Amino acid sequence: MFEEIAKSWGGGEATLTTAQLVVRLLAAVACGAAIGLEREAHHKPAGLRTLILVSLSACAFTVLALELAGLSTGIASAARPDPVRVVEAVITGVAFLGAGSIIRAGGEVQGVTTGATIWLVGALGTACGAGLLRIALAATILSLFVLIVLRWGEIWALGRRKRNQAADSRRK
Repeated sequence: MFEEIAKSWGGGEATLTTAQLVVRLLAAVACGAAIGLEREAHHKPAGLRTLILVSLSACAFTVLALELAGLSTGIASAARPDPVRVVEAVITGVAFLGAGSIIRAGGEVQGVTTGATIWLVGALGTACGAGLLRIALAATILSLFVLIVLRWGEIWALGRRKRNQAADSRRK
């Protein structure tokens, strides 16, 4: 159905089927949602919707770049669009968003993990758009490990440090 609509609009011949495109877009949404749910649960500024949109847009730009590179334009192969340039632009744009989430408040830097998470979901979306779903899945699982399990380790270590500081101050 979508192929017929695209052809009626005068678009070029797609290299991906509609099913492949939908799978890639849904995978990007799923990766962004998995990370976004964790961030949302901890009331972080970049939550579920933001991270889904970053992942989905990175996926869409990557698919678009690959489709543009695969179009039969009649141009010599050396002059064809380079999808790596689009990926570079996505990385730059997502890094800009991530950097914007980092603030300095009261002598403390805040939002570094949020910025890194935004950058990460951009990479996940890019991987999904390129059809590298195993990479996206593995990176999503590892990032959830970092965000959840290592948070517990930080809380434990911070609690231990505070207990030790309190004990040291009582000794003085």
